[in-house]
Amino acid sequence: MSLASPTTLLTPTPLSKPKLQHPPTSAALQPHAPPQPPQPQPITRRNLLSSSATSAAWLAAAISPVPAALAAPDEEYVKDTKEVIGKVRTTITLDRNAPNVADAVAELRETSNYWVAKYRKEKALLGRASFRDMYSALNAVSGHYISFGPTAPLPAKRKARILEEMDTAEKALLRGR
Repeated sequence: MSLASPTTLLTPTPLSKPKLQHPPTSAALQPHAPPQPPQPQPITRRNLLSSSATSAAWLAAAISPVPAALAAPDEEYVKDTKEVIGKVRTTITLDRNAPNVADAVAELRETSNYWVAKYRKEKALLGRASFRDMYSALNAVSGHYISFGPTAPLPAKRKARILEEMDTAEKALLRGR
């Protein structure tokens, strides 16, 4: 068994040949010239249309604070929400022995289902306080009548909370929220 000497282990061996360096070019030998100013970009149809479309969008946003397309649905939302508030108030204050309580509850459930289906998909309304309070109140009323039937009276605490949510939703509607 022969061992290698320590000097043979430490002696580096070249793995690759060194690269030859090229002589400097004539451009590298010249003194530094002042930097050239950037050349202006040619005006193309794409650049022109892009800048004019951006300008038109900013101008339209500055001129009309409320687009006309949003004004009509907002008025419709306020009208529909006030109608639903009125139906909820009249229905939950009915006596359980009233002859038309089951019909009133069925009509309220149909109206509230329509209101929720119509306005739940409107992204602009989801953040409004009036929508949040109305949705919560309708959920509480519908949940009660689904669980306990149309003739079961609302517990006093639940009824007070629903009426309070209706009041805050109505106030928020008046403020445009």
